[in-house]
Amino acid sequence: MIPYIRHAAAFCLLLLLALLANAARVQLFEADDLNTNSANRRTTIDRYDQPRGNILVGDEPVTGSKDTGEQLAYERTYRHGPLYAPVTGYASQTYGTSLLENAEDEVLSGTAAVLAPLPLWGDLTRSRQPGGDVVTTVDDRVQRAAYEGLDARRGAVAALDPATGRILALVSSPSYDPEVLSGTGSAVTDAWTRLNRASSKPMLNRAIRQTYPPGSAFKIVTAAAALDAGVVTDPDEETDTPSPYVLPGTSTVLPNEARGCEKASLAEAIRVSCNTVMAHLGVQVGLDGMVETAEGFGFNDDDLGIPSRVARSNFDTDMSDDQLAQSSIGQFDTAATPLQMAMVASAVANGGELMRPRLVDRVTTADGDTVRQEGADSYHRAMEPTTAQQLQRMMVDVVENGTGTNAAIDGVTVGGKTGTAQHGVDNSGTPYAWFIAWAQSPDSGRPAVAVAVVVEDAAADRADVSGGGNAAPIARAVMEEALRD
Repeated sequence: MIPYIRHAAAFCLLLLLALLANAARVQLFEADDLNTNSANRRTTIDRYDQPRGNILVGDEPVTGSKDTGEQLAYERTYRHGPLYAPVTGYASQTYGTSLLENAEDEVLSGTAAVLAPLPLWGDLTRSRQPGGDVVTTVDDRVQRAAYEGLDARRGAVAALDPATGRILALVSSPSYDPEVLSGTGSAVTDAWTRLNRASSKPMLNRAIRQTYPPGSAFKIVTAAAALDAGVVTDPDEETDTPSPYVLPGTSTVLPNEARGCEKASLAEAIRVSCNTVMAHLGVQVGLDGMVETAEGFGFNDDDLGIPSRVARSNFDTDMSDDQLAQSSIGQFDTAATPLQMAMVASAVANGGELMRPRLVDRVTTADGDTVRQEGADSYHRAMEPTTAQQLQRMMVDVVENGTGTNAAIDGVTVGGKTGTAQHGVDNSGTPYAWFIAWAQSPDSGRPAVAVAVVVEDAAADRADVSGGGNAAPIARAVMEEALRD
């Protein structure tokens, strides 16, 4: 009898070891696959069983969470949803996350390693901490000025601190309330369908995800290239630009909306926005020089994040001279996000040094302890300091005596550049109105803000009137708020 008992005990021991081995295999080697399996609802239930961390503007949260009493307990809520949607994005139990809600999801959901009390704590215990908070760089007053300035017109505003890269405002219009997407059920799916079908595209973040032909606002980049390359040594000296100017290798005459552009100096060409001078200078710089300068400002960067992904702004790297001429005045295939054009103004304002734009100031635990601090980081040397000084003077002249007078602020040094970008078949679409600018208080040693505004549905009778008339007043309002103590 005893041998049978021994055999049975040995067999049971083998079964136990096999069971332990299988459990170890599942826990150590298959846990990640099981956790991410779409059929595993426990992960989803666990994700929403505690409040999500908040996104803050200044000291005030612009997000929240509410207990619904449902299986997926906590839903996301938003204060001033349309105002901050281009910053926060949405956090939906049905459609996932976007923008900052997506880029900082591990922090907000409590799974980020930096929130754990000990290193590797989360990996060992597979537990979550209370959701952390993300403090943005946005200034509420600047954000509101941009939002109210657009007044539901299609367009966008991006504003930066040139010295640090802090994003002070990021507005896209028209906007939407992300709270309508937070939960589950027919109301959420109906809202999703309605928003995605809307011709105004309210869920499109025009500030960082939409590119536009920058038009004459791009002439600042071309001017920087001409000065750095030595094609222009004295901005006030006449150029050899003929009038009319025929695009190289073609019979196409490039028109000017401004007068007095024949052989105009670079400074005059910037002040009144001469197409011919700037196109001719772009060709003289050459493709390689124009590409190098454009990329110094951030064009052609596929990996820019703030941390939300930013669409690539484009300056072609393979063009004929006639195409290069058009690209040098912000047409042909040249395309830029409003954030990119704010970066152009920022580099000029900051003496040629372009700081990396960033939307997050710091990350904290739910108790407010800082676990990650973001600092200023140089992105590129966009131009020589002397070139930046010359461009600052020319941009100030645009505001004081040129096409950008609507951006002037009493007692403040303001530099700007208007732009009107044609688009559509045979340029039949209503021109986009652009204005890029920076402002510096007289009692400050550095500019306080750089801004880019684009208005899609601006009325324009001639180039640059639209930028100066429609976009410049919005930029002025944004800069005024940024300059307040």
